Amino acid sequence: MKVYKFGGASIKDSTSVRNLAKILKSESSQKLVIVISAMGKMTNAFEQIVAHYQSNSDQLETAMSYVQDFHLNMIKELFPENHVVKNEIEELFLEIHQFILVNKQTDYDYVYDQIVSYGELLSTKIISHFLAFKGVDTTWLDARAIVITDTNYRNANIDWQQTCQNIQHSIQDDTVYITQGFIAGSKHASTTTLGREGSDYSAAIFSYCLGAESLSIWKDVPGVYNADPRYFKNPKLIKQLSYREVLEMAFYGASVIHPKTIKPLENKGIPLYVRSFAHPEDEGTTIKKGIDLIPKTACYTIKNNQILLSISARDFSFIIEKNISMIFDLFARYRIKVNLIQNSAISFSVCIEDMYNSFESLLKELQDLFYVTYNKEVQLISIRHFTRRDIEKIKKDYSILLSQQTSKTLQFIVK
Repeated sequence: MKVYKFGGASIKDSTSVRNLAKILKSESSQKLVIVISAMGKMTNAFEQIVAHYQSNSDQLETAMSYVQDFHLNMIKELFPENHVVKNEIEELFLEIHQFILVNKQTDYDYVYDQIVSYGELLSTKIISHFLAFKGVDTTWLDARAIVITDTNYRNANIDWQQTCQNIQHSIQDDTVYITQGFIAGSKHASTTTLGREGSDYSAAIFSYCLGAESLSIWKDVPGVYNADPRYFKNPKLIKQLSYREVLEMAFYGASVIHPKTIKPLENKGIPLYVRSFAHPEDEGTTIKKGIDLIPKTACYTIKNNQILLSISARDFSFIIEKNISMIFDLFARYRIKVNLIQNSAISFSVCIEDMYNSFESLLKELQDLFYVTYNKEVQLISIRHFTRRDIEKIKKDYSILLSQQTSKTLQFIVK
C-alpha cells in the first residue's frame, strides 16, 4: 500500500485536478490511499465564513456564496451537465447552512472545526467523482469516522489505537481510496481538525496505521529546498534528508513538511517522498533513515509574526525556577507556542507565536506579576549547518534583537 497526499495548490483549479488524474494513471498503483486538502485557498475562505458568523457580520452570505460558487464552477468545468456530483455538493452546503441556523455553541474553536472541515469534504467528493469519470474506480472514505481524536478543537490529539483499528478495517481491498486530510472526528461524533496545514499529518497517520510502503507528498515545488524561495535568493534543492534532520527543520519553521508528520513515519521506517505535481517524472526529495543531508549545505528557515517577550522581576531579584514555572503555566493556559528561550540572572526572554489571538490576555496577567517588555512582528531565522559566511550575511541584512547558538544551529530574532 502506498499513500499519496495532494495539497490545495495541486487542486486549485480544473486544470490541476485533471493533472492529478494524469499522475494517478501514470503511477498505475492499485493499492493506494489518496489524502486530499481543501482546494486552492478554500481553507482561508472558510475561515472568513467562521469570522463573519462569529461576529454576526452582514457579509456572511457573501462569503458563503463565494465558496459555493467556486465549487459549482469547478464542477461545471470538470463534468458534463447534470452529473450526480452536483447534488452531493449542494447537500454538503445545505449541511453548512443547517449548522449555522441551529448551532448554539459559542466556542470559536468548536465552530471553526465544524465549518472549515467542509473544505476537505467538498474537494474529496469532487475528485473522487472526477477520477471515476476518467475511469479510475475509487472508494470515498469519511476521515471523521476513521481518524478518532479528543475534543481539543483546532489541534486535536489522535487516539492511535482506535484510529489504527478503524483504518485497517476500512482499507483492505486492492483499490484506490480517497479521504480527507486535516479533519477527524471525536468519540462524541463532533468534527475536529489536526492543526493548520495538518493534511501532511493525516497522510502520515494513514501510512503508519497501514504500514505503508511509502508516503508521497505532491507539492508545487520540486522538493525540499535549503531555504524558502519566498525569502531567500538562489535556494538549493535537497536530494535526501534524514528523519532527524527534517524534524529539526520542521521544528525551526520549514513550511514544506508539517512538524507532526515525521514521527509516525520514522517509527516504522516509512520513506517520505516530496515530489512536484507539475513534473512528476522528477525524483524530488527523499526523507528516510540515513545521511543527514545530501548535498551538505546550510539550511535556512524563517518564522514570521513572532513576538519577542522579555520578563524580569519587579524587585530586581533573580528569575528562578518558580518564576519560570509560573510563566509556562500561563503560556499553556493561553495556548502560546514557544519557539526560543533565553534567560539571564534577572531576565527571561522568549520568542512566542500567538496562534490563538490570546497574547493581550496573557500580557495583562504577566504585567500583574512581572516587569514586561515586548516587540511584535519580529522574525525568527534559524540556520542549520551554518558557516561564518551565513552569519555575516544575516548581520548585514537584518537588525538583530537576540541570537542563540548551538553546535549545529544558529538562531536570530530580527526586526
